[in-house]
Amino acid sequence: MIQTIFTKALLGLTLICSTSLAGASKPNIIYILADDLGYNELGCYGQKMIKTPHLDALAKSGIKLSQHYSGSAVCAPTRACFITGQHSGHAQVRNNSAGIFKNEKSKKNVVGEGQYPLKRGTETVGGILQKAGYKTCAVGKWGLGGPFNDGSPNQQGFDHFFGYLCQREAHNYFPTHLWRNETRVDLEGNKGGKQLIGKHYAPDLINKEVLEFIDGNHEKPFFLYYATIIPHVALQVPENDTALAEYRKLWPNEKPYTGNRGYIPNKTPHATYAAMITRMDSYIGNVVTKLKEHGIYDNTLIIFTSDNGPTNAGGGGASYFNSAGELKALKGSLYEGGIRVPFIASWPGKIKPATKSDHISAGWDMLATFAEVAGEKPKKKTDGISILATLTGEGKQKKHDSLYWELGSQQAIRMGNWKAYRRAGGKTLLFDLSKDIGEKNNLADKHPKVLNDMTTLFTTLRTEHKDFKDPSKPRQKKNRKKKKSKK
Repeated sequence: MIQTIFTKALLGLTLICSTSLAGASKPNIIYILADDLGYNELGCYGQKMIKTPHLDALAKSGIKLSQHYSGSAVCAPTRACFITGQHSGHAQVRNNSAGIFKNEKSKKNVVGEGQYPLKRGTETVGGILQKAGYKTCAVGKWGLGGPFNDGSPNQQGFDHFFGYLCQREAHNYFPTHLWRNETRVDLEGNKGGKQLIGKHYAPDLINKEVLEFIDGNHEKPFFLYYATIIPHVALQVPENDTALAEYRKLWPNEKPYTGNRGYIPNKTPHATYAAMITRMDSYIGNVVTKLKEHGIYDNTLIIFTSDNGPTNAGGGGASYFNSAGELKALKGSLYEGGIRVPFIASWPGKIKPATKSDHISAGWDMLATFAEVAGEKPKKKTDGISILATLTGEGKQKKHDSLYWELGSQQAIRMGNWKAYRRAGGKTLLFDLSKDIGEKNNLADKHPKVLNDMTTLFTTLRTEHKDFKDPSKPRQKKNRKKKKSKK
């Protein structure tokens, strides 16, 4: 009898241990998405003026990609491409737009907090990883729906959310409120609007939430989508920031930003912009430290990238810091400067340290990549291809025949070394990126067959969307009647 009880107990203990080990064997996944960070704004990508020691160390411990692209050249569609694994010609969200919601009292459609929402039932990266047994969390900026609608994070595969649901609200680092799941968290002492300072600096609160999530979920596999709002303008950082003081000493005679390009004024815009990026870097250092505290750093895939290129709007420092490097144009453009972004991946024991790759990839590849890491397969066909083979150096890496983007009246295609770009009503431009990364030399007349093939793809690689216009059709100019001047 005693032997039987002992045997059952031992079997039970073995089962518990086996289950625990099986759960622990799946790696944690952390995807960090910076906001408007340029290709040349990290030390490991060539930046000389802004300090990013933690990200540089992450790159040294893992792999750096030189030809990774964002899903789009602005916020919301990039996030939709990542979440759903679809490029912007198939994605549900193809541009930044306000969320239109029905007012329950008036029954009329109104612009509310949030953006164009994802549909309920959409297969997302969060949902796939939930199915694989992961605890899923999104923090920072969402931008794919507002509170209490189908596009909210809790309806799109995330067990937990904290941050800004609406990206318009994220233009202020001292907001009146954030959201924890579908509960509004009011931040007492923050006035909102065009305030320079407040009591609660949102990125600090978001980083704190990240660390607490890791504390509470480190014993089982988790997926953390960390969508930091830095360095998107407005230019705001706490006055007691040590990096801010250091940068102000480097540039003591800065010309103030007056607010003439939108957002709030700033007395030391370059110092503030640099300090924001260095502060973001320190947050990532906090994450690595926390993983090591719990002994799970070696079992965690960390990826860092950006949602699009940099900007000069609102006092942003793209020109001063040469944020896009040799690339043409900035945020909002489908030239390389608007969509080619830094990409760092670290996974001790799986990714060889200090490696580089010129594999061509995009943000919509992440769903397929994370699904493979978790041992799952998407139910529906996506536009993405897993890049796990590139990251680990194991197996044969599949390659894209082409990559496609559309935004407003712009379209772009990457096919091998060829890049085609066009605006509605204009000629298609053709560049050889292997020789002309700055897209200076239009080769359309010299390669008519390539041009013809890629022009055809502009039509075949996309589907129509009832709420986002066909990018090949020029915008219709509205007839505005001139007001008669009063004499």
